Amino acid sequence: MNEKLNQYRGRLSQYWSGVGKKQRIWLAATAGVLLLSVILLTVIFSKTEYELAFRDLDSTDAAAVMGYLDSSGIPYKLSEAGTSISVPAADAAKAKVEAGSQGLVQNGSMGFSVFNEGSSPFGATDREFDVKYRSALNGEIQQLLNGMQGVQKSNVLVTLPEESVFLSTEEQEQASASIMITFKPGYRPTQKEVDGYYNLVKTAVPKLSVDNITISSAEGELIASNEVGGNGAGSAMALETHFQIQRKYENDLKRNIQQFLSPMVGMNNLVVSVSSAINFDKKVTDENLVAPLTDNNNNGIIISEQTNSKTATGSSGAGGVVGTGETDVPGYQAADGSGNTNTEENSRTTNYDVNRIKNQIQSGPYVIKDLSISVAVEKSRLSDEAKNDINAYLTSLVRSQLVESGQNVNDDAAVAKKVAIIAQTFAEGSGATAVSGLSTPWLIGIGLAALALIGGLGFVVLRRRKQAKQEEELAVPGKLEYPTIDLDSANNESQVRKQLETLAKRKPEEFVNLLRTWLVDE
Repeated sequence: MNEKLNQYRGRLSQYWSGVGKKQRIWLAATAGVLLLSVILLTVIFSKTEYELAFRDLDSTDAAAVMGYLDSSGIPYKLSEAGTSISVPAADAAKAKVEAGSQGLVQNGSMGFSVFNEGSSPFGATDREFDVKYRSALNGEIQQLLNGMQGVQKSNVLVTLPEESVFLSTEEQEQASASIMITFKPGYRPTQKEVDGYYNLVKTAVPKLSVDNITISSAEGELIASNEVGGNGAGSAMALETHFQIQRKYENDLKRNIQQFLSPMVGMNNLVVSVSSAINFDKKVTDENLVAPLTDNNNNGIIISEQTNSKTATGSSGAGGVVGTGETDVPGYQAADGSGNTNTEENSRTTNYDVNRIKNQIQSGPYVIKDLSISVAVEKSRLSDEAKNDINAYLTSLVRSQLVESGQNVNDDAAVAKKVAIIAQTFAEGSGATAVSGLSTPWLIGIGLAALALIGGLGFVVLRRRKQAKQEEELAVPGKLEYPTIDLDSANNESQVRKQLETLAKRKPEEFVNLLRTWLVDE
């Protein structure tokens, strides 16, 4: 065993003495880098990687999570003043699931789960129940708000009125809610999201109106719009929305006109202006109509009919001569007690029902009330025939857009006043530019692209020529200068090998040429 070690040691010493100084430095540097890499990899792979599992915790939730992690034997790290907890990456998923199933993270609110906890065996008093109920209601609303997008945390305080049988509904106090929301950094809620907060609180608390809800943030109070029963503070945002809709409609109509007319006169010879008035009112109309049945002689449906018939027979006291006697009525026959009478009475009662029609008509907003279009065309491009064609197209377009405006679109004179075609000489733009259809920036860009393409092709051609010339020089034996090695001064084979290795490392091209020379000589 010792002999083999001595042999290996001798060979190593012989190899070490045979290499040059630079080779020794490279070997030592390589060994050092290899050793350092092994140490770093060992430290990196043996180090426990922590992952952020819980963030934005209050003191109550942080204590609950720490208690769970301690009981489970999971190491953890606290950061950001105790509001965030990191656990090993391998245990992060398990810790999140377990903490969620046990309800440990509640941002300081318990919710209605507080009633699941053990209470007094004799039951809770009314006062204790009211306190628990209000705390649970606040916690539930807080959890709902914290689940909304962009909400970092929230504080909720709901006040419920005391019910009394001696007070009417109008006299009783109404519920109210005060909410403070902290958003994530850089997040700004939209008006639609603010209305969602109000709707959420209003439906969660019984007998709570939007007027009794106050939602604030660090930037100020968040006010509900009219759509959820607010005080109309969102009208400014609604006005901005209406303006955007009107501008989008005008731009779309303008673009359609330009796409239609530009092939005729050219894009640079055309200017289009569109002005509109849009009705944003939303109307709901109820109609209660009564109409007879069709094909029924304007009669309704017979729903009931009753027929009565009466016949009576008896003696009649009427008779004698008209007007006889001093006390008799003139023209009335005096009774003489003789004669019989027959009486017959027939009646029929019919009840009809008609069609009762109830219509609820809901008229949507965004109705075009008025529209005017002005088009300016380069004078040289606008002939009388082209002007008539453009006028006919624009008139037809305006008529189709104002169908539901309530105006008389069949009045050609009134519709013609809403269209204007102007023939003018443009300050900028020439015939060449119009014919080409390309603006000056496009022409400059195309020229630069062409120059870059030509330059690239020239570079490739010159590079290929240079490579071909170098190959030709290498192919000619007379132009090569072959290095030589002083073999006479070499005492042994190891020195010759050392000179060859040195030449190969320092001047590989000359080493290759030397090998070629030896091959040619052989």
